[in-house]
Amino acid sequence: MTFLDMQKMRTLGEPVPSPDGKWMLYAITTPDWNEAKKQSDIHLVSLQQGVASNRQMTFTKDKDETSPQWTRDGKAFFFLSNREAPSSATSQNQLFLMAPNGGEARRVTDAKEGVSNFALSRDGRWLVYRSGKSAEEQLYRLPVDGIDSAKAVQLTRLPAGVGAWSIARDSKRLYLVTADTVDADEKLRREKSFTANIRNPETPLSGLWAVDLDQPNARRLAGDSTFTISSFTVSDDSRWVGFRGIAANRYKRNVTEQNIYGDLYLLEVASGAIERLTNNDEVSEDNPSFSPDGRWVAFSAPEDLQKYSMTNDRVYLRAVADRGRPFRKLDGGFDGDLSIAFWSNDGQTIYFNEGIRATSQVFALDIAQNKVRQLTQERAALSVRRNDDTGTLFVQYADGRTPSTIFTVAGVNQVGQRSAWIQLTDANPQVRDLALGDQEEISWRSTDGRAVGGVLVKPVGFQPGRRYPLIVAIHGGPAGADVLNFNGGYGSQVYAGAGYAVLRPNYRGSTNYGEKHKTDIVGNYFELGYRDIMSGVDTLIALGIADPDHMGALGWSAGGHWSNWILTHTDRFKAISSGAGTSNWISMYAESDMQRNRQFYLGDKLPYDDFDAYWNQSPLKYIKNARTPTMIHVVEGDPRVPAPQSIELHMALKRLGVPTELFTYPGTTHGIPDARNQLVKSMAEMAWMDYYVRGMGRKFSWHDVLTTLPSADTTKKAEADSTKKVSLRL
Repeated sequence: MTFLDMQKMRTLGEPVPSPDGKWMLYAITTPDWNEAKKQSDIHLVSLQQGVASNRQMTFTKDKDETSPQWTRDGKAFFFLSNREAPSSATSQNQLFLMAPNGGEARRVTDAKEGVSNFALSRDGRWLVYRSGKSAEEQLYRLPVDGIDSAKAVQLTRLPAGVGAWSIARDSKRLYLVTADTVDADEKLRREKSFTANIRNPETPLSGLWAVDLDQPNARRLAGDSTFTISSFTVSDDSRWVGFRGIAANRYKRNVTEQNIYGDLYLLEVASGAIERLTNNDEVSEDNPSFSPDGRWVAFSAPEDLQKYSMTNDRVYLRAVADRGRPFRKLDGGFDGDLSIAFWSNDGQTIYFNEGIRATSQVFALDIAQNKVRQLTQERAALSVRRNDDTGTLFVQYADGRTPSTIFTVAGVNQVGQRSAWIQLTDANPQVRDLALGDQEEISWRSTDGRAVGGVLVKPVGFQPGRRYPLIVAIHGGPAGADVLNFNGGYGSQVYAGAGYAVLRPNYRGSTNYGEKHKTDIVGNYFELGYRDIMSGVDTLIALGIADPDHMGALGWSAGGHWSNWILTHTDRFKAISSGAGTSNWISMYAESDMQRNRQFYLGDKLPYDDFDAYWNQSPLKYIKNARTPTMIHVVEGDPRVPAPQSIELHMALKRLGVPTELFTYPGTTHGIPDARNQLVKSMAEMAWMDYYVRGMGRKFSWHDVLTTLPSADTTKKAEADSTKKVSLRL
């Protein structure tokens, strides 16, 4: 497997079952490496016959078809496409209608600014779509019957446009979120090129609105000067709306931390009465969830509801109608996070997906008994979702040799029976022709006796008794975990194909191993995790797998943090690659878009109250210990771990004479956003490892990535001609 193979992997869209539960629509997105773009088409598959019945429905080579939705009678489906978009607006979508038995699709909208999203009412009468200029989008209604000749009716005329929106299941009304006011000067100043950005700017508060579908009359239901509404859910019986209100203080309302400072509310539709369900200044709760029978309202939140923490999430449950009554906390005796994926039809069981060690599994929470039961035992990464309209269950599955694949299963009682699953997709059959390394879950004891685990990927053609160069691939988070999925660890199969063993450790700070394992690093961020990683390395050396003289380490985000700590605390590795890693927690606190999380990990004090705590846990304090050649990668506008962290590290290494390279990538995201530069990072990183860990290659050459393009022959010819001329001169 190569890094280019990774870039060419196709991805799956959401599964959409037909109303009769016999068919499924989904989109497949195919990368076009040569043109540096992606293209999506819609496919149809029988839920009974499985993947063998798959049929591609759309064939637009350079256009996209996405977001299929069935009509209620199952005789046709709508989808979004830019197939007829003008060349000046290639991203502009319109709605099309197509029959599942084939034939040409019919265009049903002619929205000037295109259609951003749409939904069908459950009674099958209405199609509602959103369209308009950015930040001014409105909702429009079309009748499904006679849609070809009907004229769209505008449902909303809200100055700030429509944000999140949803049609209630009774098909009588829809709900939406919109800003209460519009700052005309703010809009105008940007149009006039006054484009200065303000950190955490003062922004309008948003309210919850309702619109009747038969007689459009938008009206405001909730929101006041103390909070802004960000999201909501509607009960299946359409009697209740649960929503999140976020504190109005702009410094508690930035993009990443707003959920910390929100609370939950419950609106009774008939009376308009609003009940505040939670009152926690620093605790994040998931959106309210309603049982199918409308009896229960529940949400998941940390066990400690009084202050910011990383305690396990629990489910909090109450009868919807018991206004003012306390919620019952359900933990199921489970040392992990409880959440709500979907309910049983009788409202007595909540199903959820959660990681267990190096796997992801499906669980059931019995409400009456407050007990958790594990339903699956796969050596893999899997999750289950249920379609609310049809009850169809879908299993998303991946393992060491299987990229993400969708299955269906007849009932939740059969989820744990692999033989009962029906495979529906096979988006990447080409992987069956690739030589892949075997991967397995591995466990060891850390220096304090703590059980630690992770994933070991063995090199292709592994031979017991032979030692191999080792790459330690450190996951981000740190509240995450490496599991037995396909090609995790920053392309571990590519390294396996090149003859490396790869260790993906779930060090202290990781999830999936219980609350204590996750929170042990609080107040002393690096030490225990570092010991866990190094003891894992020692275990592989003791097993005769890893060559102690040929080892490298790499990671991104928290994986970059630990890479920097390894750099400054040991010289056992021959090469390191640090991606978006912190070097100085004091400066990082102010630069990052997340503060409360950093504060908690580093001792739960502000840096201005305890600079020593932040500095003592900063790799930069120990930078004079650095000896290992280190490559550094970061996105220029990364909001999470800003580029100055990497620049501080790079400058220190340069001044200390440690071999180093700094690659900065365009973008404003925490990960490298574009495929071309993702490949650059991967290939440069591996060349760095090959050169320093194995003593081979020439570090990195731009020629290596250029040869992945159609112009490669020209490039090779030019290089050959250049070499010939040099030889003649010599």
